[in-house]
Amino acid sequence: MSAKNLEKTVVSTLEKLEKLKIDGKLHAELSWCWNSYKHDNNPKGVIEKSGEALELLKAKRNENNKAVSKKLIEDLEKIAAL
Repeated sequence: MSAKNLEKTVVSTLEKLEKLKIDGKLHAELSWCWNSYKHDNNPKGVIEKSGEALELLKAKRNENNKAVSKKLIEDLEKIAAL
C-alpha cells in the first residue's frame, strides 16, 4: 500500500471513528500512531491500531450496513495485512 493510500485510509478511519462516536481512546491512539509514523516511517503502531479499528468498524457495519463503507473496510484489511 502506498503512503498516500495509507494516509487516506487512516484519515478516513479517524473521521469515521469520530463521526460514529465509538472508542475515543482508539481514535486518540490511532491519531498518535499516525503522527508518529509521519516522523519515523515505522508503520507498526498504525498497523496495530488500524486492525483494532477494523474490528470495531466491521461490527458497526454488521449492525448498520450504511454506517461504514465497504471500501473503508477493504482498505483497513489491506493495512492489517501489511
